[in-house]
Amino acid sequence: EFAQRVSEAKNPVLIYGSSLARGEGWDAGIRLAEKLNIPVYSAPASERPPFPESHPLYAGGLPFAMKPLSDKLAGHDVALIIGAPVFRYYPYVAGDYIPAGLQLLHITDDPQEAGRAPVGDSLLSDAVLAAEQLTERVTARPARTAAISKQAHGMAPHPAAPEPASDGLLSASQLFRAVRSAVPEDTILTEESPSNLGELHAAWPVDKPDSFYTFASGSLGWTLPASAGIALGERDSGRNRPVVAIIGDGSMQYSVQGLWTAAQHQLPILFVIPENGQYGILKSFAVLEDTPGVPGLDIPGLDIAALATGYGCTAVRATTENDVIAACKAALQRKGPTVLAVPIRPSVPPLM
Repeated sequence: EFAQRVSEAKNPVLIYGSSLARGEGWDAGIRLAEKLNIPVYSAPASERPPFPESHPLYAGGLPFAMKPLSDKLAGHDVALIIGAPVFRYYPYVAGDYIPAGLQLLHITDDPQEAGRAPVGDSLLSDAVLAAEQLTERVTARPARTAAISKQAHGMAPHPAAPEPASDGLLSASQLFRAVRSAVPEDTILTEESPSNLGELHAAWPVDKPDSFYTFASGSLGWTLPASAGIALGERDSGRNRPVVAIIGDGSMQYSVQGLWTAAQHQLPILFVIPENGQYGILKSFAVLEDTPGVPGLDIPGLDIAALATGYGCTAVRATTENDVIAACKAALQRKGPTVLAVPIRPSVPPLM
């Protein structure tokens, strides 16, 4: 029935979630998308990318609030969601769950997700098996005559902040481009720098499966210890891919003791800490909620290098792109963790 509804739709769209990635289902998702030749979005706040950001059918990540998400899906008559909740929201922006005229079809392996989905028809199934079975049953669509409009910020839920005026410090974009240029193609990226997500995904599009991890809930403190677990897994499996963790100077404080674990296990993780001296994402919330002057959102005086040294890591501070590149290459040669602290120009991104 789902295959028939998608096949008969005039303007359907696919929305993929992290269950496809967890089930090693990138290839299955790609085959379904290419048979249908329709746009693919990442579900809001996906903790793992379900589809290559460089693929011509990839449109980007959906916003994580009701009204902008509904607006983004306007014009589609069927949306097929595979392996994600309906939907994860973060800020409250009132609006319709989905636009008028849209049928929502939901495939999940979690009966609780199916039960609390506020709209649509849900089917309980493994995401990868569902994608494979749908590919056999849907009607192939002709090749597209027009390219899909792609978000510059990829699966990030919000765009990059306007580039601030140069004051001698690197911008977030400059930092991320420098790091990406200095590390191998198969590097695993982990992330917890929410105010710089748009810049990160623009500079470092994820196009390989099992190569990007972030937190799903919006709660800070997950990525630093998770990076240690991922590095342990790389060592135990013998793959030994490099691990780069990009974590904001505020986010780092939520589980800073994870640095000790990385040092004790001699894990060759490169922790890149953009220092903007503020909780930038909370300032974005303040703008959205029209609450200026919220106290406690500036965090001056943190000595990231001293903290890293105290936990047993190699600490490096860099202020230019060349310094960043050199520090990254040196970190790749070490047996233990490196913490690279880089002052960046502070900015406040749009939350939507």
